[in-house]
Amino acid sequence: MKKGLILEGGAMRGMFTAGVTDVMMEQGIEFDGAVGVSAGAAFGCNYKSRQIGRALRYNKRFCNDRRYCGLSSLLRTGNIYNTDFAYREVPLNIDVFDFAAYAANPMEFYMVCTDVETGRPVYHRYDGYHDHGFDWVRASASMPLVSRIVEIDGQKLLDGGISDAIPLRFFEQLGYERNIVILTQPADYRKKKTSALPLIRLMYRRYPALVEAMATRHEMYNATLEYLAQQEAAGDILVIRPAEPLPVSRVEKNPDKLQAAYDIGRATAAAQLESIRQFLS
Repeated sequence: MKKGLILEGGAMRGMFTAGVTDVMMEQGIEFDGAVGVSAGAAFGCNYKSRQIGRALRYNKRFCNDRRYCGLSSLLRTGNIYNTDFAYREVPLNIDVFDFAAYAANPMEFYMVCTDVETGRPVYHRYDGYHDHGFDWVRASASMPLVSRIVEIDGQKLLDGGISDAIPLRFFEQLGYERNIVILTQPADYRKKKTSALPLIRLMYRRYPALVEAMATRHEMYNATLEYLAQQEAAGDILVIRPAEPLPVSRVEKNPDKLQAAYDIGRATAAAQLESIRQFLS
């Protein structure tokens, strides 16, 4: 029976996910595969490399660093998270991502992006540094309006959350039967239609399928939540989520708030640890 881990995005709400996954790693909980979307990809890949604490560490260290993220980076480069610093300098030289451990771990790790020309999800099994460096991670986490389109092998890509924010069905289709889903919003959350649609239509007018995907994103997301509720009620999945909205903004500059979201994730995982073990057994 294949055991899967599904990681929602949510920008710096992903600190909650990092807290949950760090506890699970500390407890030796293993999966056959994982799939991450946006921040779920950027932070979740540390599960495969077994680097406990890494996601929290570098985000707290650099959240106020102009080289890392912010308005100045957006104005200078077109990316709110600076490509050269956040996706090259940090993982390759400063807080080094362990590509050797990543490759040695047999767990599969998939990342979800959105093809801007079709508006459809792209599911990519990420094989490590030789697989376009950190570009797949960057593409999955490239938030619309504040990130440049990432091109890999002729595909033009943006944030996977546009087209499949919680890829449970994808993992079920791959044969994963016991899936834990980590969400970054509380149980009563429902996504609303974006108010930025006029700007989206203007900025992405060359990509009508992408515009349509973003216009209906809330419907897709809420329908997926309904499917999760059905699967959870049937006992086929285990959902881990915060009880309340997390105390962080999408591009959080306060390291104490990042720590708080992470600590909430740790506490939530600790409280559900026995349920996690029983579900996976």
